[in-house]
Formats: sequence, C-alpha cells, structure tokens
Amino acid sequence: MELIVGTRRIAAAAIHPIPGGVEAELRGDAVLPLLDATFHGAGRVEILGGGMDRRPMDVAGIEMRGASTLVTLLCAGEAAALH
Repeated sequence: MELIVGTRRIAAAAIHPIPGGVEAELRGDAVLPLLDATFHGAGRVEILGGGMDRRPMDVAGIEMRGASTLVTLLCAGEAAALH
C-alpha cells in the first residue's frame, strides 16, 4: 500500500491496516504534504493498493513520536471509478 496526497506519493516507513482504515508511520518531511492536505485543503488523501485501493481517506489522528509521526487514516467513501 502507498499513501497518495494530491498527486504526490508519500514514502511511509510503514502502513498497517486497522478496522476501517490504516495507520501510517511517516518520518521527516513525509508528514508535511499530509498536514497541508489536512489543515489547508491542499490535496486529497488516498490509499493506493491493498483492500482500500483508490479510497479517499480522512485523517483521524496524528501522533508525534520523536523522529516519526503515526497517522491514523479512516476510509471516507468509495473507491474512485476508473474509466
């Protein structure tokens, strides 16, 4: 699985499925596009791959942990249709 914010692929250190969404561990600057999308509406957050492929996600939690950030993302709708 990959985290997509707007048109950017975000390199997550780890992504783990949870009921209704995923938890992603981000390190360094990887968290910045996610924060921009969450607080400034600068892009849509989606998961690519796995059972949640192309599904929009809402940020449900952000937990800073020293050198990494744990982000909880919950599904916010159906997968985008491909034409």
